[in-house]
Amino acid sequence: MIAKTRREVPLYLMLLPGAVLVLVYAYGPMVGLAISFQRYNPIRGILRSAWIGFDNFRYVINTPGVLQVVWNTVFIAVMKIVAGLAVPVTVALLLNEVRARPFKRTVQTIVYLPHFLSWVILGGIMIDILSPSTGIVNRALGVLGIEPVFFLGEARIFPYVLVVSDVWKGFGFGTVVYLAALTAIDPQLYEAAVVDGAGRWRQTLHITLPGIAPIVVLMAALSLGSVLNAGFEQVFALYSPQVYSTGDIIDTLVYRMGLVNNQYGPATAVGLAKSLVGLGLITLSYRLADRLAGYRIF
Repeated sequence: MIAKTRREVPLYLMLLPGAVLVLVYAYGPMVGLAISFQRYNPIRGILRSAWIGFDNFRYVINTPGVLQVVWNTVFIAVMKIVAGLAVPVTVALLLNEVRARPFKRTVQTIVYLPHFLSWVILGGIMIDILSPSTGIVNRALGVLGIEPVFFLGEARIFPYVLVVSDVWKGFGFGTVVYLAALTAIDPQLYEAAVVDGAGRWRQTLHITLPGIAPIVVLMAALSLGSVLNAGFEQVFALYSPQVYSTGDIIDTLVYRMGLVNNQYGPATAVGLAKSLVGLGLITLSYRLADRLAGYRIF
């Protein structure tokens, strides 16, 4: 037992920097959750600020428009989850049918590239592409005789712009995941299907889709934990006051309350409530992943 422990000492030492970072940047800031129960004053600090119980939570609940913000967050996040599952699966199935390997690898590289770019870069690209005066999209619409559309300034359109741009950024990564799952399917199943006279469509329907179904179910279950995360970086890079009615989400509300309006207590209260709900959703997602796909962490 002692000899085994000594052999594992290097492993624990490798783990130590990561553990320290988690303690400092993940658990250390949790001391600040006390602000959600205080009338926080930056000069007085956490220790000397007045305690007001749940008044910050009552203030947030009674704030006009907060329910709309919650609805916007859930609506946008759910659409992203659905599209983020459907598009990568579809693209992976299509690429799986491509026999020209150079073309297949080129397409994989092109669709995977946006995943490595930040929303600061992609936000600027989207603003240029969707500009009502000089954007390539509106120029194409003008050629077709359609009036320019202010995609980033029209409230009813903005949530769908978020979903499409999020899928554009992320579906390359999902495609790689599902292509890897496709390689695990036994080739003999396809050979047997060909002998039985099954075409490509029936092979896809009865072999390919059932073969990757566990991975799809797993990814869907794990996505449940991000229902309240509609993507702060993306929304912050693209939204404006004109689209607050449909594009404002919980994270941007917290940003404006805490950093713009200096309402530290209410902003922390919103963040704490979101974290508690998120914890419940993540717990539920892992239980579903265990039950539906046999995925376990512990």
